[in-house]
Amino acid sequence: MNQESLRTLIRHKIHNGRLPHDSITRVWSSPSDGELCDACDTILSKDQLVMEGTTLAPGRKPFHFHVRCFQIWDDERRVGV
Repeated sequence: MNQESLRTLIRHKIHNGRLPHDSITRVWSSPSDGELCDACDTILSKDQLVMEGTTLAPGRKPFHFHVRCFQIWDDERRVGV
C-alpha cells in the first residue's frame, strides 16, 4: 500500500474509533508471531517487528502495528490534537 493510501486509511480508522486518538500508554516491540496489523489489516511476517501497545480504555485489546504503520498512526493522531 502506498504511503498516502495508508495515511488515509489510518486517519479514517482514528476518526471512526477503530484506532485510538489519544496516546497508547505502553508500547513495546518484539519479533512478530504473525499478528494482524490494526492499521493496514495485513499480517506481519515473522521477519518483521511488531509494535504492540495498550491504552487506558477498559476492555480494549492491545493494538498491533508494523513499525511504519505505528509511525504514521502516531503522526496522524497528533494532527487532530
